[in-house]
Amino acid sequence: MKRLWIALVLLAAIFTGTLLHIRSLHNFTDTLGGLLEQADELAAAEDWGQARALTVQAKDAWADRDIYLHVLLRHADTDAIYAGFRETLALLDSREYGEYAAANARLITQIELLYEAEQLTLKNIF
Repeated sequence: MKRLWIALVLLAAIFTGTLLHIRSLHNFTDTLGGLLEQADELAAAEDWGQARALTVQAKDAWADRDIYLHVLLRHADTDAIYAGFRETLALLDSREYGEYAAANARLITQIELLYEAEQLTLKNIF
């Protein structure tokens, strides 16, 4: 009987950790997405410097959590997002709004998909 309780406590701890991870990831991805959407609006208004500053802020936030993200998420996903940041910054420097907007939208979608992949839904479980 003692082993059963220990197993239940461990399962509860793992489940709680999973829920905390999902909530944290949701807040983080929402913040990054918001920064990148603001950057897109600024680039559309041809405020390239401020758009770049917001994109760098989002990239730095990503880099600050690099270890956490690499441990808990698929490496291919995290690497693709890092590459997306580099592409988006390069296009901001070239001031090509059409290409930048497409790359930025792709980056925002990749970030949103991270959260969707971690949600506890039937689609993700099966």
